[in-house]
Amino acid sequence: MRGQDGQTGSMFSYVDLEERVPSGHPLRKIREFVNAALATLDAAFAELYCADGRPSIAPERLLRAALIQILFSIRSERQLMEQMQYNLLFRWFVGLGIDDPVWVPTVFTKNRDRLLNTDIARQFLAAILAHKDVAPLLSDEHFSVDGTLIKAWASMKSFQPKAGAEGSEPPGAGSSGSGEASAEAQACEAAAPADKGRNAEVDFHGQKRSNETHGSVTDPDARLYRKGEGKEAKLCYMGHALMENRSGLVVEASLSRADGHAERNAALSMIEPRADRAVRITLGADKGYDAEDFVNELRSMNVTPHVAAKSKGSAIDGRTTRPCRIRHKPAHPQTDRRAVRLEQDRGACSQDHAARSRTRRRPVYLQPRRL
Repeated sequence: MRGQDGQTGSMFSYVDLEERVPSGHPLRKIREFVNAALATLDAAFAELYCADGRPSIAPERLLRAALIQILFSIRSERQLMEQMQYNLLFRWFVGLGIDDPVWVPTVFTKNRDRLLNTDIARQFLAAILAHKDVAPLLSDEHFSVDGTLIKAWASMKSFQPKAGAEGSEPPGAGSSGSGEASAEAQACEAAAPADKGRNAEVDFHGQKRSNETHGSVTDPDARLYRKGEGKEAKLCYMGHALMENRSGLVVEASLSRADGHAERNAALSMIEPRADRAVRITLGADKGYDAEDFVNELRSMNVTPHVAAKSKGSAIDGRTTRPCRIRHKPAHPQTDRRAVRLEQDRGACSQDHAARSRTRRRPVYLQPRRL
């Protein structure tokens, strides 16, 4: 019998969000860790809010919503609030009921920024790492560090000359150096009608820009930086992450101004609290960390630098690049015709190319339909 396509809605709803989420969903385990960590931060939350006044958004819900935005790569707070209107999974994770109203995006953003500007984010991460089910997954001896560029919320048009900086050119000045041409260009710009609803067009060709002579008027902490040779320069910050090597989990993260020494300085500050122990630990990194002062500082902290060595001018010596020694057990040939006899050259692995390319004898005895 064909069912009816009814369009009328019911007046009352008896939807249980706990039953809507599958029992094996990954967010169930994550929510368990998050709730346990938030319970330990109750005293810290109480210090941030006054006893009277209008109730704000619960800090526990703010952090759960921010975590949902990160896990599902939702690009804006407005889109997050839109999806929380109809996504029952998001409502269940954050702690909203089926009839609870969703927050205004601007209200959510201001409350979240006020909360995360304190040390709560760092305490939240530490509480999750200290959970009884998470701590056994972490290594306390072997770590890796890396950095990335985080684009600033500032336009290149806001990168303007600093007041009184030597060598800075005023906006609209060309590379010819002619005062008459510059005055004529400024007069043309003043006479041109301004575009309504958008910023004026700016031609950066021929202008020299650097962090010493220019700065962003909307984000003064953002700096002009590029990832490598041949890459475009952009206003950005630099993010740093310290990972443990057992499960590849991030154990600490930080943000700094973008410059050539930010990655190494952040790595030293993050690994230093974990190096205060009798046992030597290791730190892996790419070639960007291959600097003499960084390597020497790690060794002074009882940290072995597993840094990728540069082809020229590397600070990594033979203590890290020496070849390993691999010992093989002597082969014992078996009389059974079904056995396989492998003979391998014993001894230490060498850097000699001839030794590495030497062919090893592996005689194999075969029987029809058997190995």
